[in-house]
Amino acid sequence: MNSLHKGIIVGALQCSLVFSLAGKLVYDRATCPRVWVKTLRFDPNLPIRGRYLSLLLSPDPGGPYFDRTNNQRVVFFMPEHPADFESARFRRDAPELWAEVTIPRKGPPRPIRLGIKKDSEIVPIPGL
Repeated sequence: MNSLHKGIIVGALQCSLVFSLAGKLVYDRATCPRVWVKTLRFDPNLPIRGRYLSLLLSPDPGGPYFDRTNNQRVVFFMPEHPADFESARFRRDAPELWAEVTIPRKGPPRPIRLGIKKDSEIVPIPGL
């Protein structure tokens, strides 16, 4: 077996790992429960840099999956260009930011998308 064949085998193994993880996440989104949870900002101490929101989940007591989402921290990665809601986040009259999360059988919640609460209805933020 020459080095080209070994390289192809290693590349195929790496691709299969990535695709298996992607498949697991798609399967979890299709089969695990999804809920909207109110969020709070917190200042993370993460070594990664980039455009992300660090959110602390703050569900209503007695709400669905309260024990699995209460005080959980999630990171939501943002697109390169700023969204409209980002400029209003730090004002006193900023709207409530909510996150739709998947509740897997094991592990922390996984954020899917963000929404803003308007008139007791959560409206997903387009483009996120």
